[in-house]
Amino acid sequence: MTQLRCERCDTEVNGRFARDRLVNLPEPYASLLEMFLRLRGNVKEMERSLGLSYPTIRSRLEEAFDAAGFGRGESSRETRKARRLAILGQLSRGELSAAEAAEQLKQTNERR
Repeated sequence: MTQLRCERCDTEVNGRFARDRLVNLPEPYASLLEMFLRLRGNVKEMERSLGLSYPTIRSRLEEAFDAAGFGRGESSRETRKARRLAILGQLSRGELSAAEAAEQLKQTNERR
């Protein structure tokens, strides 16, 4: 069973449905990709907002893309580790059942 709740209005949605991989993305990757989308992919604007160099932003974006499963290094050890930690975090918060977490962990390991 999956449950989602809006923290602003307390609206809840319950059911059995697959979550998109972006929903499961751990921080700081989620915030970075949100900023990237909000700024419509303008990395120069991200530089100004974050006060970081272009190469640093590109490197962090590559890590975020990898963690989301969109990068070239999708099967890297770090990506699998980040995915496993995100799943375990959801389990500890009660967002996933033990069976759902076990299945997702199994799928993460199969993507090698």
